[in-house]
Amino acid sequence: MAKRESDSGATHTERRPNDGFSGVESVERALTLLNVFHDSPAALPLKDMAIRSGLTKSTILRLAVSLERFGYLARDKDGLYHLGPMLWRLGSVFRQNLNLGVVVRPVLLDLVNKTGESASFYVPRGDIGVCLYRVNSNRLARDHVEEGDVIPFGLGSSGQILRAFSGGKGAAASRIRQQRVYVSLGERDPDVAGISAAVLGPEEELIGAVSLSGLLTRFTKDTTPNYRKTVIRTAREIEERIGARDRLTGR
Repeated sequence: MAKRESDSGATHTERRPNDGFSGVESVERALTLLNVFHDSPAALPLKDMAIRSGLTKSTILRLAVSLERFGYLARDKDGLYHLGPMLWRLGSVFRQNLNLGVVVRPVLLDLVNKTGESASFYVPRGDIGVCLYRVNSNRLARDHVEEGDVIPFGLGSSGQILRAFSGGKGAAASRIRQQRVYVSLGERDPDVAGISAAVLGPEEELIGAVSLSGLLTRFTKDTTPNYRKTVIRTAREIEERIGARDRLTGR
């Protein structure tokens, strides 16, 4: 994101286009406040935070109450502000996801090579799914998804998997949890089909959903059953590689 300088000399981060979604001003102010530590000393007084963020001292004090409460900011006995422990925890989660890519990306590539369709790996974040890893098909006609794209729970094959394994209720969710796979034919987009399978951890906790997707016309009565089996095997392979499933017993 580009940076601009205010009349007071403070540096601000310009907002990127948000594709029709409006942001929340208070949240953006809080993030602006945290961003002042990007290239700053480990501890800052209120005055310096105001200069660097362009926010008033009274605004900073109000934001700091909530940020401290949730562990994103800390204040020492001298009144200096520090980044809080929650950011370390989130960073640890992020690093774990990066390590997961070493396992997932090669498996997705193998899935693409076997089927000719695109492969993705989605993870739950709140009540949405995020495409963490993606390997696109070499075909010119394909569905267009990029890493970082989000989907709501319950939409498409991956959304159905994430919803079912994140406390989803009802007969459909129960069936998905039992089968651990879901086939979507034109649900997310009338021209797109998808098949997703759950990837579970050692304690049967949801890690994510591996998904195969492509044009609906290529998911026929002949190809879909084979694609379904291949996606399930791919999910099991990821589980084996992260130590959640024993190769010999399958448990």
